[in-house]
Amino acid sequence: MERLRQTPSQTVGPFFAYSLTAVQYGYPYDSIASNMLIGPDTPGERIFITGRILDGQGQLVPDAVVEFWQADSAGNYRTEPINPDRTDNEFIGFGRVGTGTQPGAVFRFETIKPGQTEPNSAPHINIILLMRGSLRALYTRLYFSDETTANEQDPLLNALPPDRRGTLIARSVKSAVGPGYHLEIHLQGEQETAFFDV
Repeated sequence: MERLRQTPSQTVGPFFAYSLTAVQYGYPYDSIASNMLIGPDTPGERIFITGRILDGQGQLVPDAVVEFWQADSAGNYRTEPINPDRTDNEFIGFGRVGTGTQPGAVFRFETIKPGQTEPNSAPHINIILLMRGSLRALYTRLYFSDETTANEQDPLLNALPPDRRGTLIARSVKSAVGPGYHLEIHLQGEQETAFFDV
């Protein structure tokens, strides 16, 4: 009797990206999540975050899906569904964008700076990456370069070797549109970003 061979593994994308990040493919319908994690009047310090994803050869990844999940300015994660009749001050807390939506494969989110979620934790944003060439989603975090004291106390950041902590810290950037941060995410190589098993 002949045995069937194991089905080969497949990467997580980019097939899914056509519906998850419709904008980057020019489709005329909206994605269910966007790069806006806040409403026009959401309380907190408004910031923007940009970044790029680079592969092991230092080449930009132009078709990745980047998801952000964060707490509000008081350190609370959203636990209720989004109200379809949402108000201008509503905090969404979750966003998704493709790296093909901006020139230079840059991703960009508009949000507020998150608060402390638990004792000794530094303000941070959880990041999930989905892309071709990866057999599973990748999980990492973004910390802020101007939160030095809080970063020094953060238990997760301090669980990393000292030479790897900097891979999670977004540098502050100045812009005409307000305060922002930039993070380079390296998938492999000497500057490889710290990823977590979740």
